[in-house]
Amino acid sequence: MQHFLTLDDLTKAQLDTLITRAIELKKTHHRGEIYSPLQNKVLGMIFEKSSTRTRVSFEAGMIQLGGGSIFLSPNDTQLGRGEPVEDSARVISSMVDAVMIRTFEHEKVERFAEYSSVPVINALTDLYHPCQLLADMQTYVEQRGSIAGKIVTWVGDGNNMCHSYINAAAQFDFDLRIATPSDYTPDANIVANTSATISLHTDPREAVEGVDLVVTDVWASMGQEEEQKKREKAFAAFQVNKDLMALADNEALFMHCLPAHRGEEVSAAVIDDPHSVVWDEAENRLHAQKALLELLMA
Repeated sequence: MQHFLTLDDLTKAQLDTLITRAIELKKTHHRGEIYSPLQNKVLGMIFEKSSTRTRVSFEAGMIQLGGGSIFLSPNDTQLGRGEPVEDSARVISSMVDAVMIRTFEHEKVERFAEYSSVPVINALTDLYHPCQLLADMQTYVEQRGSIAGKIVTWVGDGNNMCHSYINAAAQFDFDLRIATPSDYTPDANIVANTSATISLHTDPREAVEGVDLVVTDVWASMGQEEEQKKREKAFAAFQVNKDLMALADNEALFMHCLPAHRGEEVSAAVIDDPHSVVWDEAENRLHAQKALLELLMA
């Protein structure tokens, strides 16, 4: 049994194979071919954080692979009424074939996996967002080929996406520059323990110079809304706009995991530019996760 709580749960070889498979499954889907390796399989989907892309991509993916899914929110289950995570894990995993969890504390996903009898997928925690990185890596490979040896810049908050980019830099062999305000750097333990080549910057212009991919995210993530005004002030110089992208390589791509706040972390001109691949990136959540579900469940 294999869990997927961070990118580090798979080997480099497994991840490379998964990206290749995601591209194959995308072509199969676009050709209209039916492929049902998960017939009669059920995915339990636990959402303590709301979502658009995560729910639609996992639910549609299970249907397209011949299986089904069950949506579980705190309002609908005993998880929202104080049942211990380990008890819920034992019960739910006895009735489904895999469990996907989107929640706040990463420790909750780890504890659920510890007591689960089926694979557990981290669909987002406050610490990591590995499924999004599968989609991002697939998108880069489709657009530019291998990302190995390239330079990627993360601009904005040192958040869960930033942490997963640190993991990805090690697993996919690219260099990572991280540009954040001094009070919003990534988790020091994650930085200290990575084998990736990374550098921390407080000047986004310095960090973007000549790079192959620029990535950002909202300044205030889910659960941080009360900090919005404070963060707008702190991140004012970190907007990804035309001037900033002009410093990157001429063929540099722009990515954003969405939803985006145009005019805040990214300008409308950048997100709608031909070098922006955010819509392919969003669609690839479906195909990358189908490859993941096939790997864990088939």
